[in-house]
Amino acid sequence: MTGLPLVQGTDRSPCEIFMQVEGEGLRISARNLRQVMDESRTLWTCLLRYAHAFGVQANYTALSNARGDISERLARWLLMARDRLDDDEVPLTQEFLGLMSGIRRAGVTGALRDFELKGLVETARGLVIIRDREGLEECANGLYGPPEVEYERLFG
Repeated sequence: MTGLPLVQGTDRSPCEIFMQVEGEGLRISARNLRQVMDESRTLWTCLLRYAHAFGVQANYTALSNARGDISERLARWLLMARDRLDDDEVPLTQEFLGLMSGIRRAGVTGALRDFELKGLVETARGLVIIRDREGLEECANGLYGPPEVEYERLFG
């Protein structure tokens, strides 16, 4: 979901939003979102809970970028992408994975090669296939999981 600034009472964000993977979505105008939030406390509460879960995830992204090594950050990013796609096939290029995880492309290539040698993933041009999710979670070394548990607690 985008539009959290509206949920939190402001009308704009300094951030850009873009799709990482091709897909479908729905949209509502800012005016209509404000109107339905005013009419439904239940919806507004749900959106505030989502904002909380998103904040937890953002905090873990900062922690990951500050403390995680290349393999830990890449494992986390692959797991999060897999969760959102609900598919073990993650159609992202190594260049894009590097951009999103703050890792040079050469670092992504090396980490993916190590993951492949461990049987965690398989790669092809523009595609990473997750073969051992639990192993990848271990590689994330605690940087993946707590935000997902919080989301599940709120929306499970």
